Amino acid sequence: MLAVALLFALTLPPVSGSAANRQPQLAVAGQTVALAFGSGESIWLAVSHDGGATFGAASKVADLPKLLLGRHRGPRVAISGNAILVSAISSTPGDLLCWRSTDGGRTWSTPAVINDRPAAAREGLHAMAADAEGHVAAVWLDDRVPGGKRLWGAFSDDGGATWGKNAQLYESPSGTICQCCHPSLAALGHGEFAAMFRNVVEGGRDLYVLHVRGGRPEGPVIKQGQGTWKLDACPMDGGGIAVERGDIVTAWRRDHEIYLARPGKAEHELGPGQDIALAAGSKGAYAVWVNGGAIEALTPGETAPQQLAASGAFPEVVTLSDDSVLAAWEEGGGIATRRLR
Repeated sequence: MLAVALLFALTLPPVSGSAANRQPQLAVAGQTVALAFGSGESIWLAVSHDGGATFGAASKVADLPKLLLGRHRGPRVAISGNAILVSAISSTPGDLLCWRSTDGGRTWSTPAVINDRPAAAREGLHAMAADAEGHVAAVWLDDRVPGGKRLWGAFSDDGGATWGKNAQLYESPSGTICQCCHPSLAALGHGEFAAMFRNVVEGGRDLYVLHVRGGRPEGPVIKQGQGTWKLDACPMDGGGIAVERGDIVTAWRRDHEIYLARPGKAEHELGPGQDIALAAGSKGAYAVWVNGGAIEALTPGETAPQQLAASGAFPEVVTLSDDSVLAAWEEGGGIATRRLR
């Protein structure tokens, strides 16, 4: 029997007969949970008003020709006040677009182009997060400067209605950050965010965290964990970041293993796997990842991971208002969800 408590489980069936639901992303505000995903060249959203126990039928946000999906590319979703924001990138023209809805996803604005240099976001790897005070951040792997990828960002102080000038957040001393690992974001409140990305420093492809306030980097850029991964390639796997009791906690892949790191503590090996997602509540951190094609989870108080599904891919996880956690992943052409406590 699973040690993980499964409070409810359901699956959103494929929205198309010719394309799978892919790359789920979650956002929560109170009892509202927004689930965004891609299918073919379309962006979709399903909304729950009961903390993820049930979801309404998925509705289309937009068609986006050449929508980038797969390997952590795909739509992102955030909730700020009464606004739901969905962002995505197409390979052509290579811009980061953001749609905004203030009526629960029934209608959507014309998309705003977040990057202020055309085609700068064409790699398709980005993250978006929001806090309850109307601050929204987006970060992405940027190509505007020749010679290597850099981490750039843009910020909004009005719930995504308008976006400020782009800012370079980090440039590696080696000339590029990891070229195709997705960045992650966590909102700390009061306009402060923590961004995590895979760096390239002297051949090591390790995860680093920097803080951003007021749209600008603030403080040191901190490597996660004690070890390093010497790799002359991109693993296409960027890890997860969450806020645990006011501190940042991160989880990421090094070689074939998954690790978790907390400030001032030694890294902790969770087990073999990849594509980890992370959330945190008052009990601690919840990690969900892929191991050998199965979905596994490690919850607070457990010493070994438990299997959630025999097959699946690209999990996502978010903390709910009642301190439980909702996980979602690709499974059988649809999106499976499980609520964990």
